[in-house]
Amino acid sequence: MVIINNLVLLSTNDFSLAIPEDVTQEELVSNLQLRIDNSKRNGFESYHEFNDKEILWWYLYRRTNIKKENEKSERTVKSYRRILEQFITNLLMYHNEIGLDLKIPENATNISLLKLLEERHLRRYQKWFINKSPYVLKNGPYSAATIENKMTVIKSFLQQLYRWGYIPLPVYEGFYVFAARKDERPNRDAGPNDVLKLLKSFEAIGHIPMFTLIHVLTTTGMRNEELCKLTVGDVKKDTILGGYYLDVWGKGNKNRQIPLREKTLTSIEKFRAARGLLPLKEATKSEPLFTTNRGKAYTPSYLSQYFKSQLAYLPEEVLEEFNHVSITPHLFRHAFAIISSIEGSDLYAIMRSLGHERIETTQIYLEKIFAKERHAIHQWSSDTLDGYI
Repeated sequence: MVIINNLVLLSTNDFSLAIPEDVTQEELVSNLQLRIDNSKRNGFESYHEFNDKEILWWYLYRRTNIKKENEKSERTVKSYRRILEQFITNLLMYHNEIGLDLKIPENATNISLLKLLEERHLRRYQKWFINKSPYVLKNGPYSAATIENKMTVIKSFLQQLYRWGYIPLPVYEGFYVFAARKDERPNRDAGPNDVLKLLKSFEAIGHIPMFTLIHVLTTTGMRNEELCKLTVGDVKKDTILGGYYLDVWGKGNKNRQIPLREKTLTSIEKFRAARGLLPLKEATKSEPLFTTNRGKAYTPSYLSQYFKSQLAYLPEEVLEEFNHVSITPHLFRHAFAIISSIEGSDLYAIMRSLGHERIETTQIYLEKIFAKERHAIHQWSSDTLDGYI
């Protein structure tokens, strides 16, 4: 049995990057930083004393921004962690199937798996993961977008290790180019008619929570996680323009104030009444604005699962009309952008309202509607083709 930096190559199946229970994240990062500083002080490379798990911890949990609130979100870190845990576990458990013919020095007892990787291993891993990994054999192919996301994270991780000098070769160059085509990405286009159909359907069956969540997400353009973090105190009176607004903290801890239309506010009150919660004026400012039927704040993953489970209550004829689209909380953020564009909002205003940093991101939300609106057919006159237009 070969031990690779505390990883058992031939039998490990529970590789985890969880922070040890007896230390905090701050303590872990501080300890790793101290070891880096000591290595430099003694004339060694920064990561001279690190093993594979420690370099993974450092990659995931190190501070990169002087302002803590501008660090990667906890959700992003968890996503990276899951992808890298899966990557390492696959290498350890399925090395024979992948063809991981590592050149292990004789009598070696404590070597680095990551340092042994070569370009051919990454090519073999990529092909195995897409075509023959256990998930694929059991459930069918990963979506193109999922494959692109996972490969991008792994490639970025290996690029960083090479820049740091932890691995000797740019092994990430072994990956085949893989980019999901536009038509392979999940369809997240929903216009006013789509949203209206869902609102009326849930209203007709008396499903107040789903009606409200769709209503709020569509009229605010909030992210899933932004809605989940809202408290009663985030509903504030607008002393300048009148009415109310939501005080939202988004990615990178950036703040934006989202106006609440009167009927959206009414929907929120109805949601709270349906859940047995106090009206906004009577509730404690720190309590969640939206809760599950057990009175707990939603988490982003649970909210997505909730949407999926509640769709089963819709009539079959309604569901059939949405076979072309994935109805998730994020769909209604796209709907906000699309409806805003149809109603005449300019691209910059939509970008600011969504909290995007780059206008290119907003353009992705709207590329299909822009293609339709700007199609050459709209320039044809009614007399073209003898009136057959």
